[in-house]
Amino acid sequence: MTAALDILITKAEQSKLKDLNLENLPFGKFFTDHMLEADYENGEWKNIEIKPYQPLLLSPSVAALHYGQAIFEGVKAYKDSNGDAYIFRPIDNFKRFNISAERMQMPAVPEELFMEGMRLLVELDKNWIPSKPDHSLYIRPFMFSSDELIGVRPSDTYKFMIILSPTGPYYSAPMRIYVEENYVRAVPGGVGYAKAAGNYGAAMYATAEAKKKGYDQVLWTDAFEHKYVQECGTMNVFFIIGNTAITPSLELGTILNGVTRQSTITMLQEMGFTVEERRLNIDDIIDAYKANTLYEVFGTGTAATISMIKELRYKDFVMEFDVDNWKTAPTIKKWLTDIREGNREDKYNWMQKV
Repeated sequence: MTAALDILITKAEQSKLKDLNLENLPFGKFFTDHMLEADYENGEWKNIEIKPYQPLLLSPSVAALHYGQAIFEGVKAYKDSNGDAYIFRPIDNFKRFNISAERMQMPAVPEELFMEGMRLLVELDKNWIPSKPDHSLYIRPFMFSSDELIGVRPSDTYKFMIILSPTGPYYSAPMRIYVEENYVRAVPGGVGYAKAAGNYGAAMYATAEAKKKGYDQVLWTDAFEHKYVQECGTMNVFFIIGNTAITPSLELGTILNGVTRQSTITMLQEMGFTVEERRLNIDDIIDAYKANTLYEVFGTGTAATISMIKELRYKDFVMEFDVDNWKTAPTIKKWLTDIREGNREDKYNWMQKV
């Protein structure tokens, strides 16, 4: 790919926005007028274009459908009080995207294609960004293998795309969580740290089983002892025990290095908490609950932002929390919201203007 990014832009003849109410949007159901598409062939990125959102024409033999070589990211854009559009920490998503690409034996996407392509696309469809609190424009960059060949090997060709979706809150209410002891999300040496499509497909059965029991999501545990907590559904998870905030460590490669996780760690430190990234045993969580020192449990993620957990069940032991009296998670959520909407100083330069 040449140094100067050449993006062909074809605008939609008319916007679908006039037929859509941006109030009370479900997550990920509606998409904006345009999308970005690029092809990887013969070792270079080409055919880079922004065009009207439309279906893809794919061969039934396209490799991604058979062997799961597919990755994605989740990013969000917001409007501040002046109506200007900003994207939250996109460079961190770019870096993680290429970490996922390396693990899945896919080509790296150049920074200019990812960042400038995203900026141009959001600029074109910025009127789709909802102004309502807890609403945003969800940005979905993704890449998949596109060889028309059935063969278990890395593809020679790939397609990189970005689509946009105006959206409301992913979890609108505090959650009930079931601690999973049978099925596993990730193992050391696996792809748990990559944002690979297969991670999410493999999680659906356990999640469905938990929902049959009346729970919203599962808290994953390690593959060997089913004692050490990992992620909570599609989110990272934090436990406030005493004056310490604990979140599972990334070192075993089973935890996604969440951008909201990174931001939450920074916010917690700013609030005066000691933050520990380490292995955390479910028995220690129960002991803290019994000792009345487990104050809050919440999930973090781009889609979910900050999601409070009102109930945590391990075997037959149920931990219940009075989320209405919490201070930490609501404060972090408010601070992040205020930064994103331009009502709090962005001293960490997280917001990138479109």
